[in-house]
Amino acid sequence: MVAEPPTRNDARRDAALLAAIAFADLVLHLALSGRYGYWIDELYFIACAEHLDWGYVDHPPLIAAITAAARWMLGDSLFALRFFPALAGAGLVFLTGWMARALGGGRRAQVIAAVATFAAPVFAGFAGLLTMNTFEPLFWMGCAALAIAIARRRRGVLWVPFGALVGIGLLNKHSMGFFVLALFGGLLISPQRRLLRDRWLWAGALVALLIVLPHIVWQIAHGWPTLELLANARRYQHEPVTPAQFVLGQLQIMQPLAFPLWFAGLCFLLAHPRAAEVRFLGWAFVIQFAAFMMMQAKTYYLAPAYPMLFAAGGVLVEALSRRRAWVTWATLALLAIGGLITAPYALPILPVAALPTYLRLLGMKEVRPETRAMGDVPQQFADMLGWDELVAEVARVYQSLPPGERERAVLWGRDYGAAGAVDFFGAQYGLPKAISGFQNYYLWGPGDRSGDVMIAIGFEAQDLEPWFEHVERVGEVRCRYCMPDRQLEPIYVCRGLKLPLAQFWPLVKCWTCAKAPFQDETQQRIERTRSTTD
Repeated sequence: MVAEPPTRNDARRDAALLAAIAFADLVLHLALSGRYGYWIDELYFIACAEHLDWGYVDHPPLIAAITAAARWMLGDSLFALRFFPALAGAGLVFLTGWMARALGGGRRAQVIAAVATFAAPVFAGFAGLLTMNTFEPLFWMGCAALAIAIARRRRGVLWVPFGALVGIGLLNKHSMGFFVLALFGGLLISPQRRLLRDRWLWAGALVALLIVLPHIVWQIAHGWPTLELLANARRYQHEPVTPAQFVLGQLQIMQPLAFPLWFAGLCFLLAHPRAAEVRFLGWAFVIQFAAFMMMQAKTYYLAPAYPMLFAAGGVLVEALSRRRAWVTWATLALLAIGGLITAPYALPILPVAALPTYLRLLGMKEVRPETRAMGDVPQQFADMLGWDELVAEVARVYQSLPPGERERAVLWGRDYGAAGAVDFFGAQYGLPKAISGFQNYYLWGPGDRSGDVMIAIGFEAQDLEPWFEHVERVGEVRCRYCMPDRQLEPIYVCRGLKLPLAQFWPLVKCWTCAKAPFQDETQQRIERTRSTTD
C-alpha cells in the first residue's frame, strides 16, 4: 500500500509549490503570446466560433465554444485567444505534480514531475496556441487522476465525474476515446479489473453518453462527415511512419534528456510493488504506444499520456535520491537544460529569420507523416506568418474592381486559412465574408451573391480556367518563411462562371482532399452538370 500524505498542511505546501511552478509556465506563455502572428487553425476556429454548432467536419464543438468565450471575455488579440491555452498548460503542469503526490511521491517527486511537463517541447507548443491539443492532456490526465483515486481509495462514485470528463473530452477531440479504451484495456490486463464491475461505472458511462449525444446527433444529421474526412486524410494526406520514426518522434516531442525519467516511470508502473494498485496505467500507455505505432499515427497523438509517466518517474527518482541526494538535482538539471535547448523549437522566442540556423544547429528534424512539404521553420510557426499581408493584397484587388463588380464579387479561399484570414482581417478593409469548399466552410455555403465575379485566393490558373470564361492574375503575396505551399499566394479575378453558383458549389467540396477537388476531368464534370440541369 502507498501511504497517504501525512497532514493537511503538507498538502497545502505542496499545492503552493506546484502552483508557483505552474504560474511560471503561465507567465512565460502569456509573455510570448503576441509573437509572430495568428496561426492558421486559430483563424479557422474564430470562423467556427461565429457559426456555433454541435459539430464541425473536422472537429467537435468545444474548441469553437472556447474561442467564442475568449473573444467575448477578452477580445480578439493574440493574448486573448491564447489566454485559455496558457491557463490549460499551467493546469497540466500542476496536475502532473499532483499526480506524483497521488502515487505516493513527496515534494521532490512532485517538483520533478511538474518541471518535466514544463520543459517538454510538445506541451510548451500546445500551450502557446489555441488548439484542441492544448486541452486534451488535461482531460486524459484528469481521467487518470480519478482512476488512481478510484483504485486506491475504493471510491466507485468517482466514475461519475470520470464519465463527465470523458464526455467533455470527446467534445474537445475524438481521440479521447483512444485513451479511455486503453485505460479499460489496462484494467482488464491488471488485477484491478474488479473496478470494472462497479455499478457506478455504468452511471459514469451514461453521463458521458448524455454529454456527447448532441454531437453524435449532429454527425448523423450530416452523414458522418468526420469519417469521410478521416478516409480522405488517409488517402491524400498521410504518409507511412516507420516504427523507428515513431520512436524518434517520441524522443523529440518530450525532449531527449527527459527519456530516462519517463521510461523509469513506465517501468515503475509496470513492475514496482508500490505501483501495484495502479498497474493499469502502465498497461494503458503500452497499449496506446503499440496501437499508435501500428496505425502510423502522428507522433504527438501519444503526447497527452506522458504526464502520468513523468509523475511515476518522479516517485522513483525520489526513492533513489534518499540515498543519493544528487540524483534529484541531476534530474532537474537535465530537464532544465533539455527544455532550454529545445524551447525555440516550440515557443516563439527567436526572430523568425534566426530559426532555420538554430534548428540546423539543434539537429532536430520534425517527423511528420504528411505529404505536405516542410519549410525552414516548424509548421506551427510557418503557418502564423503572412496572413495580414495576404488580406491587404486581397483588399487592394477588391477595391480596384469597378463598383458594379465589387458589389457582386465573391472572395473564394483555397483553404480555411485564406478564408479565415479574410473573415478576420477583412473587416478593417470593408471586405465581405469569404467562402471556401474546405472543411466546414463548405457546409456554410456559397452565400447569396451570383458568383459571376470571384476573387480566387491561393489557387493556380489551371484550377480555375475550366470553370470561368476569363481568368486574370492580378496580384500575389510572397512569404519567405511560410510553408512551401504558401510562399507564393497568387490572386486571380475570375469572371463568367460557366455554371450557376448553387450548382458549382457541390463540386468544390474539399474535406482534406488532394489539392483542388475539382481539378481532374473538369470539362467532363461541367458537361455532366449542364446536361443534368437541362
